[in-house]
Amino acid sequence: MAKPNQINQTMREYHRYLGFFLAGIMAVYSISGIIMVFRNTDFLKNVVKVEKTVEPNLKAEQLNPILKMKVNVEKEENGTIYFKGGQYNSKTGELKAEKKELPYILGKMEHLHKATTSDPLFYLNLFFGVSLFFFVISSFWMFLPGTKIFKKGIYFALGGIVLTLIMLFV
Repeated sequence: MAKPNQINQTMREYHRYLGFFLAGIMAVYSISGIIMVFRNTDFLKNVVKVEKTVEPNLKAEQLNPILKMKVNVEKEENGTIYFKGGQYNSKTGELKAEKKELPYILGKMEHLHKATTSDPLFYLNLFFGVSLFFFVISSFWMFLPGTKIFKKGIYFALGGIVLTLIMLFV
């Protein structure tokens, strides 16, 4: 079995090099996380106009993938479907809509942040999540137990846990 000092040194090395390796992705997640706080506002979003002719006689649900947005019908009148941000003439197939999108690079960052199991990026999200958990655990091997800085670190960790619990349950 490895000596405690050797385990400390190994954990410190893994922590250091994994931190350097993940510096870019941590920057992306932090920026996209901050931007996602404002996702229900128009902050940084541009208006994109869509005008095209599609197949006539489509149902509202069939417009969702075409527009890459949720189409909630507000009213139907004379063969025209009106929805928030646009309209679709079911007789002619004429589709006009406005939607708000983040600039290209910010949209890509947000997509990476929100990747689900249906997206190949979810493997990166899993790797990143496991790596962050390793950072949590390995940070306790950065300083020797019994030292003043380690004890102070434990107090800060406890304070962070208490703050997290308060934010979760209040």
